[in-house]
This record gives sequence, C-alpha cells and structure tokens, in this order.
Amino acid sequence: MIRHRTADCIPHRNLYCNNFSSYANPNLYAELSALRFLLLLFSNCLPFSVCEMSLRLFSSSFSLLRHRAVLCAAPTRNVSARFTYAPEVANPEYGETTKLNLFQSINSAMDVALATDKTAVIFGEDVAFGGVFRATINLQERHGKDRVFNTPLCEQGIVGFGIGVAVAGATSIAEVQFADYIFPAFDQLVNEAAKFRYRSGNQFNCGKLTVRAPYGAVGHGALYHSQSPEAYFAHTPGLKVVIPRGPIQAKGLLLSCIRDDNPCVFFEPKIMYRSAVENVPTGDYTIPLGKAEILEGGNDVTLVGYGTQIHVLKEVAAIAKDTLGVSCEVIDLRTILPWDAETVCQSVAKTGRLLISHEAPVTNGFASEIASYVQKECFLNLEAPIERVCGWDTPFPHTLEPYYIPDKWRCVETIKKMVKF
Repeated sequence: MIRHRTADCIPHRNLYCNNFSSYANPNLYAELSALRFLLLLFSNCLPFSVCEMSLRLFSSSFSLLRHRAVLCAAPTRNVSARFTYAPEVANPEYGETTKLNLFQSINSAMDVALATDKTAVIFGEDVAFGGVFRATINLQERHGKDRVFNTPLCEQGIVGFGIGVAVAGATSIAEVQFADYIFPAFDQLVNEAAKFRYRSGNQFNCGKLTVRAPYGAVGHGALYHSQSPEAYFAHTPGLKVVIPRGPIQAKGLLLSCIRDDNPCVFFEPKIMYRSAVENVPTGDYTIPLGKAEILEGGNDVTLVGYGTQIHVLKEVAAIAKDTLGVSCEVIDLRTILPWDAETVCQSVAKTGRLLISHEAPVTNGFASEIASYVQKECFLNLEAPIERVCGWDTPFPHTLEPYYIPDKWRCVETIKKMVKF
C-alpha cells in the first residue's frame, strides 16, 4: 500500500528494485535494505507522513547508489575505447548549424516539435527537470508545465497514457528512462499501440505516439542499463523502430518519428549522449524513415549496422583497407522496422559478402532477419556465408563488457575469414 500512496512523489525508480546491488557499495546497500525492510514491516503502524518522509530518504539513497554506478562512476577503462567517433557534416540544405552533442540535438528536436505543434506533449519519469540524461532540460520552462510533465514510476502507465493522448488527437512524446525498463510497457506497445489502427478498421489510431528510450552499452551499465531490445519490437507489425548514429541524424530522425502517422520507438545510443558532438542544423528538418544510408562505398564486403555499432564498422572498413587491401561498403540502416532491404541487397549483389553487427545477443537478433532475407534474395551473388558479429548469448556483463561487445577486432577477424572462403 505504501508504494501506491507515494509512487508519484518518489523522484527515481522504485526502491524495491535490487537491480543495482551487484555494483553498488555492498555494505551501504545491506544497511539500507535492512532499514527498508523494517519500515515496510511496520508501515501499517506508522503515520503516513513518516512513511512518506522515510521513503523519500530511501529513494534518494538508492538513487545515489544506482546513478553513481550507472552514470557517474569513473570506469577503469575508456568507455569509448572500442570506437572513435568521427563527426559528420550536415546537409547544407538544412541551414545554419550550431555545435551540439547527442542529448542536446534530441532536446532541440523536441523543442522544435513543441514549438511547431501546439498539441504536442512530453512526459515521463523526471522529464520536468530534464531527466537523468538532461534530454528534456529547459523544455518545461519554455513550453509550460501542462506540456512537459512528470509521470509516476510506471512504464506501462506512461505508454498507456501516451496511447490515450495520441488517440485523442494530440502528439504524444513519451520517455522511458532506460530501454532496459521498457518491458513493463511491452503489452501496451505490442498489443495496443501497434494494433490500434488495424483492430478499428482505421477508424481510430495512435499514430502520433513516439516512445524515446536510451539503449545500449555505456561502459559500466551492467545487465540492467546496457541492453539492446530493438529486435523484440522489430517483430511487431504496426510499429516503427528507429536508431540514430549521431546528433545530426538524431534530430532529423526524431522529428520524422514525432510527425509520422505510425507509433514509433526511438532508441538513443546513450554512450554518445555527451561524447558525440557535431554541428547540428538549428532549424526544422527531417530525415526519411525506412531508408538506409551508404556511408562508405566498397566492392569486396558489405558491412551493415546501426546506432553505436556504425562507428565500429567505419573503423573496421579503414583497418580492412589498410591491412588486408579489402574494400568495404558501410551501410547504416537507421530504421530497423521497416528496414531498407533494397539498399542492402543491391550492395551485397555487388560485393558478394555480408557482415552484420549489433550489440544485442546474436541468437534471434535483428541480424538474423537481415541474413535470412539477403540469403534468399542474393543467394547466387554470395561469395561466402553471411556472417553475424554481435553480442553473446548471455546477460549483459559488467566487468566482462569488453569481451561481450562486438568490437572492431572481432569484425576484422571475420572479414579475414570471409575473403579467404
């Protein structure tokens, strides 16, 4: 009963969750757990004000442990050591630019959306003061408390509310604090949002719903702050799933999602929130959904990925050219559902070889769908078996993250095998 009475006033994730116990201070965690247990045991005997005050204290303490471990702890190695981010240049047609990192470009996109669409609203855990990653900072001050506001700690409720807002005709922009915590909202996204138009014979729809969520490895996030769940949603007709590779792409793709007539899930590579910096157009622009982009041309091997992994593959292409004399074509899918099969197949028909890479586990990852489709369409063009270089089939590890991640050296070794086949 206590949680129901106080959920809306606890500033961070539900304090009953022990997800961060494996990498928080074990002594302090044990002490807090014991005190929490005593409070819950005697909750029915205590005045509500005492319970509320105590829960606030515990919430702050647990949040400190959690976010020190996830966001602020100094890692033992450079979290970006597995790739080097190379800034891109914006299309001159987009107009004037300013230097922004990834979370600032996302903030800019939502600022544009709120300014150009008076029905647009943004909501989620802690978004009123900017959110854990500051992606919504200052938006409430600019656009008002009735358009940017906090929600209770309930992902199912956040997405369910977003569906209702979109069905009522407004533009709904929901934030799930970490993609790892999107699963309580799985039923709302898969059984409600994705099917709303179909089940009503197009009389009603929630196409103006966009759900944002930070995803992927961050260097020290461990099993509950590092997952890549895109394949779960790519299996769902009625949704669009989008993952940008940098600030310029993020702003244009997010604005496209917000304005699309279908519900969209927008995953943001959180390792690049601050480390990826580009000169981003200040104005309003969109990038088409469902269209891949060829970043580097090549003739020997096609490399396909999305999000953070694109920067790994760009380095792989450079290493392969310098050390193996192999010319690689690098393709960023950008949209996972629907994915641009035509662009990928045209490339593979030219190169005869395909390597697909993503952080998510290899079994039933989205690379499996790409490999299956390309094998069918390009069978007579293939010079070697299609290869997948992905995360391993284990929960995402903490101290062993460098061995889990599909880094450039695993990709280079796979290319060697492919060209020798």
